[in-house]
Amino acid sequence: MAVLADISVLDLTSDVRLVAGEILRLGGMPTKAYVDAVHVAVAAAHEIDYLLTWKCRHIANPMLRGKIETICRVTGFEPPVICTPVEFMQE
Repeated sequence: MAVLADISVLDLTSDVRLVAGEILRLGGMPTKAYVDAVHVAVAAAHEIDYLLTWKCRHIANPMLRGKIETICRVTGFEPPVICTPVEFMQE
């Protein structure tokens, strides 16, 4: 916990809500995956370079990544590189 003490908490801004809503509305993820869409949206809206996750059903799903990236760009944000920690270590 001491290591995490200085890490910033990213706000759920109107931009985050916009991107998350568009991810769901445009079919980047199913509507039941709202929390997962918010994770991606927070990273995109706050200009985070990488989003590492073990959640492969909706976030790190290779079948959805391209659509999620397109939706982020359409809403005016550069998407993060979405990958698992293993994929990240291989880059």
